[in-house]
Amino acid sequence: MQRQAGKALLFKQCIDRVAAAAGLLCLAPVMAVTALAVRVSMGAPVFFRQQRPGRGGRTFQLVKFRTMLEAQDENGRPLPDAQRLTRTGRFLRSVSLDELPQLWNVLRGDMSLVGPRPLLMEYLSRYSAEQARRHDVLPGITGWAQVNGRNALDWKQRFQHDVWYVDHWSLALDARILGLTFLRVVQRQGITPEGQAVMYPFLGNGAEAAAQRP
Repeated sequence: MQRQAGKALLFKQCIDRVAAAAGLLCLAPVMAVTALAVRVSMGAPVFFRQQRPGRGGRTFQLVKFRTMLEAQDENGRPLPDAQRLTRTGRFLRSVSLDELPQLWNVLRGDMSLVGPRPLLMEYLSRYSAEQARRHDVLPGITGWAQVNGRNALDWKQRFQHDVWYVDHWSLALDARILGLTFLRVVQRQGITPEGQAVMYPFLGNGAEAAAQRP
Protein backbone atom coordinates (compact mmCIF):
# COMPACT_ATOMS: atom_id res chain seq x y z
CA MET A 1 0.00 0.00 0.00
CA GLN A 2 1.25 3.48 -0.92
CA ARG A 3 -0.29 6.35 1.02
CA GLN A 4 -1.55 9.45 -0.74
CA ALA A 5 0.80 11.79 1.06
CA GLY A 6 4.08 13.58 0.47
CA LYS A 7 5.80 12.88 -2.84
CA ALA A 8 3.25 10.22 -3.82
CA LEU A 9 0.37 12.68 -3.50
CA LEU A 10 2.31 15.43 -5.28
CA PHE A 11 3.10 13.11 -8.19
CA LYS A 12 -0.53 12.02 -8.44
CA GLN A 13 -1.75 15.63 -8.44
CA CYS A 14 0.80 16.62 -11.10
CA ILE A 15 -0.46 13.84 -13.37
CA ASP A 16 -4.05 14.81 -12.60
CA ARG A 17 -3.57 18.47 -13.40
CA VAL A 18 -1.71 17.89 -16.64
CA ALA A 19 -4.36 15.40 -17.75
CA ALA A 20 -7.20 17.72 -16.66
CA ALA A 21 -5.73 20.68 -18.55
CA ALA A 22 -5.30 18.54 -21.67
CA GLY A 23 -8.82 17.18 -21.25
CA LEU A 24 -10.37 20.62 -20.93
CA LEU A 25 -8.62 21.76 -24.11
CA CYS A 26 -9.35 18.64 -26.17
CA LEU A 27 -12.93 18.27 -24.98
CA ALA A 28 -13.83 21.95 -25.25
CA PRO A 29 -15.97 21.39 -28.40
CA VAL A 30 -17.83 18.50 -26.73
CA MET A 31 -18.41 20.58 -23.62
CA ALA A 32 -19.65 23.51 -25.71
CA VAL A 33 -22.21 21.32 -27.49
CA THR A 34 -23.25 19.78 -24.15
CA ALA A 35 -23.67 23.23 -22.59
CA LEU A 36 -25.83 24.30 -25.54
CA ALA A 37 -27.99 21.17 -25.20
CA VAL A 38 -28.51 21.86 -21.49
CA ARG A 39 -29.32 25.54 -22.13
CA VAL A 40 -31.87 24.73 -24.86
CA SER A 41 -33.58 21.86 -23.01
CA MET A 42 -33.47 23.13 -19.42
CA GLY A 43 -32.63 26.81 -19.56
CA ALA A 44 -30.20 28.56 -17.23
CA PRO A 45 -28.07 27.82 -15.35
CA VAL A 46 -26.08 25.37 -17.44
CA PHE A 47 -23.93 24.20 -14.54
CA PHE A 48 -24.92 22.51 -11.30
CA ARG A 49 -22.77 23.62 -8.36
CA GLN A 50 -22.85 22.10 -4.88
CA GLN A 51 -20.67 21.96 -1.79
CA ARG A 52 -19.13 18.50 -1.34
CA PRO A 53 -16.61 17.03 1.14
CA GLY A 54 -13.13 16.42 -0.21
CA ARG A 55 -10.00 14.85 1.27
CA GLY A 56 -10.15 15.00 5.04
CA GLY A 57 -13.76 16.21 4.80
CA ARG A 58 -12.67 19.66 3.60
CA THR A 59 -15.40 21.38 1.60
CA PHE A 60 -15.13 22.37 -2.05
CA GLN A 61 -17.61 23.39 -4.75
CA LEU A 62 -18.24 20.58 -7.22
CA VAL A 63 -19.37 21.58 -10.72
CA LYS A 64 -21.28 19.44 -13.23
CA PHE A 65 -23.56 19.99 -16.17
CA ARG A 66 -27.14 20.31 -14.96
CA THR A 67 -29.34 17.26 -15.58
CA MET A 68 -32.47 18.19 -13.60
CA LEU A 69 -35.14 20.85 -13.72
CA GLU A 70 -35.54 23.15 -10.73
CA ALA A 71 -39.21 22.17 -10.37
CA GLN A 72 -40.98 22.61 -7.02
CA ASP A 73 -44.25 21.48 -5.48
CA GLU A 74 -47.01 23.79 -4.23
CA ASN A 75 -45.10 24.25 -0.94
CA GLY A 76 -41.93 25.41 -2.65
CA ARG A 77 -40.05 22.15 -2.01
CA PRO A 78 -38.04 20.51 -4.85
CA LEU A 79 -39.83 17.62 -6.51
CA PRO A 80 -38.22 14.17 -6.20
CA ASP A 81 -35.07 13.74 -8.31
CA ALA A 82 -36.74 11.14 -10.54
CA GLN A 83 -39.41 13.68 -11.53
CA ARG A 84 -36.91 16.46 -12.21
CA LEU A 85 -34.49 14.38 -14.31
CA THR A 86 -34.99 15.31 -17.97
CA ARG A 87 -34.50 13.23 -21.11
CA THR A 88 -31.38 15.27 -21.92
CA GLY A 89 -30.15 14.83 -18.37
CA ARG A 90 -30.72 11.10 -18.51
CA PHE A 91 -28.66 10.87 -21.69
CA LEU A 92 -25.84 13.00 -20.28
CA ARG A 93 -25.67 10.73 -17.24
CA SER A 94 -25.73 7.57 -19.35
CA VAL A 95 -22.55 8.63 -21.19
CA SER A 96 -21.07 10.58 -18.22
CA LEU A 97 -20.95 13.88 -20.14
CA ASP A 98 -22.41 15.62 -17.09
CA GLU A 99 -19.16 14.86 -15.25
CA LEU A 100 -16.81 16.66 -17.67
CA PRO A 101 -16.81 20.05 -15.85
CA GLN A 102 -15.23 18.27 -12.87
CA LEU A 103 -11.97 18.40 -14.82
CA TRP A 104 -11.91 21.98 -13.51
CA ASN A 105 -12.11 20.62 -9.95
CA VAL A 106 -9.19 18.32 -10.77
CA LEU A 107 -7.19 21.22 -12.20
CA ARG A 108 -7.81 23.19 -9.00
CA GLY A 109 -6.64 20.29 -6.85
CA ASP A 110 -10.03 19.69 -5.21
CA MET A 111 -10.37 16.30 -6.85
CA SER A 112 -8.40 13.61 -8.64
CA LEU A 113 -9.22 11.79 -11.85
CA VAL A 114 -9.55 8.64 -9.72
CA GLY A 115 -10.85 8.30 -6.17
CA PRO A 116 -14.07 7.75 -4.20
CA ARG A 117 -16.91 9.87 -5.56
CA PRO A 118 -17.58 13.05 -3.53
CA LEU A 119 -21.02 12.61 -1.99
CA LEU A 120 -23.35 14.93 -0.08
CA MET A 121 -22.25 16.91 2.96
CA GLU A 122 -25.19 15.55 4.96
CA TYR A 123 -23.80 12.01 4.66
CA LEU A 124 -20.71 12.81 6.74
CA SER A 125 -22.45 12.20 10.06
CA ARG A 126 -24.00 8.95 8.80
CA TYR A 127 -20.79 7.07 7.97
CA SER A 128 -19.32 4.42 10.22
CA ALA A 129 -15.68 4.95 11.19
CA GLU A 130 -14.66 2.47 8.50
CA GLN A 131 -16.78 4.12 5.81
CA ALA A 132 -15.41 7.55 6.73
CA ARG A 133 -11.94 6.37 5.65
CA ARG A 134 -13.06 7.03 2.07
CA HIS A 135 -12.10 10.64 2.84
CA ASP A 136 -8.47 9.73 3.53
CA VAL A 137 -7.77 10.26 -0.18
CA LEU A 138 -8.76 12.78 -2.81
CA PRO A 139 -12.26 12.26 -4.25
CA GLY A 140 -12.38 11.35 -7.92
CA ILE A 141 -14.38 11.72 -11.11
CA THR A 142 -14.30 7.94 -11.34
CA GLY A 143 -13.32 5.26 -8.86
CA TRP A 144 -13.12 1.59 -7.96
CA ALA A 145 -16.82 1.47 -7.07
CA GLN A 146 -17.75 3.08 -10.41
CA VAL A 147 -16.02 0.36 -12.44
CA ASN A 148 -17.39 -2.42 -10.23
CA GLY A 149 -21.09 -1.72 -10.49
CA ARG A 150 -21.53 2.06 -10.16
CA ASN A 151 -25.11 2.85 -9.07
CA ALA A 152 -26.18 -0.78 -9.40
CA LEU A 153 -24.33 -1.36 -6.09
CA ASP A 154 -25.99 -0.72 -2.75
CA TRP A 155 -24.37 1.78 -0.41
CA LYS A 156 -22.61 -0.85 1.71
CA GLN A 157 -20.95 -2.32 -1.38
CA ARG A 158 -19.97 1.10 -2.71
CA PHE A 159 -18.30 2.07 0.54
CA GLN A 160 -16.48 -1.26 0.72
CA HIS A 161 -15.03 -0.59 -2.73
CA ASP A 162 -14.09 2.97 -1.72
CA VAL A 163 -12.19 1.79 1.36
CA TRP A 164 -10.53 -0.98 -0.64
CA TYR A 165 -9.22 1.69 -3.00
CA VAL A 166 -7.87 3.71 -0.06
CA ASP A 167 -5.95 0.64 1.16
CA HIS A 168 -4.65 -0.45 -2.25
CA TRP A 169 -4.06 2.83 -4.10
CA SER A 170 -1.27 2.97 -6.67
CA LEU A 171 -0.68 4.74 -9.96
CA ALA A 172 -1.05 1.39 -11.72
CA LEU A 173 -4.46 0.90 -10.10
CA ASP A 174 -5.48 4.42 -11.17
CA ALA A 175 -4.51 3.61 -14.77
CA ARG A 176 -6.51 0.38 -14.61
CA ILE A 177 -9.59 2.21 -13.28
CA LEU A 178 -9.37 4.85 -16.03
CA GLY A 179 -9.25 2.14 -18.68
CA LEU A 180 -12.19 0.29 -17.14
CA THR A 181 -14.12 3.55 -16.85
CA PHE A 182 -13.93 4.08 -20.60
CA LEU A 183 -15.20 0.54 -21.12
CA ARG A 184 -18.09 0.97 -18.65
CA VAL A 185 -19.15 4.26 -20.29
CA VAL A 186 -19.23 2.61 -23.70
CA GLN A 187 -21.20 -0.32 -22.26
CA ARG A 188 -23.47 2.05 -20.24
CA GLN A 189 -23.41 -0.31 -17.26
CA GLY A 190 -24.66 0.47 -13.74
CA ILE A 191 -26.10 3.88 -14.57
CA THR A 192 -29.02 3.57 -12.15
CA PRO A 193 -30.18 1.08 -9.50
CA GLU A 194 -32.53 -1.57 -10.83
CA GLY A 195 -36.05 -0.17 -11.21
CA GLN A 196 -35.08 3.41 -10.25
CA ALA A 197 -34.27 6.59 -12.17
CA VAL A 198 -31.67 7.84 -9.67
CA MET A 199 -29.62 6.46 -6.78
CA TYR A 200 -31.57 6.39 -3.52
CA PRO A 201 -30.11 8.49 -0.65
CA PHE A 202 -27.76 7.09 1.98
CA LEU A 203 -29.72 7.19 5.24
CA GLY A 204 -27.17 5.55 7.51
CA ASN A 205 -26.22 2.06 8.66
CA GLY A 206 -28.96 1.22 11.17
CA ALA A 207 -31.87 -1.15 10.68
CA GLU A 208 -34.31 1.78 10.60
CA ALA A 209 -32.37 3.44 7.77
CA ALA A 210 -32.17 0.17 5.84
CA ALA A 211 -35.94 -0.24 6.12
CA GLN A 212 -36.42 3.14 4.41
CA ARG A 213 -34.58 2.07 1.28
CA PRO A 214 -36.89 2.32 -1.78
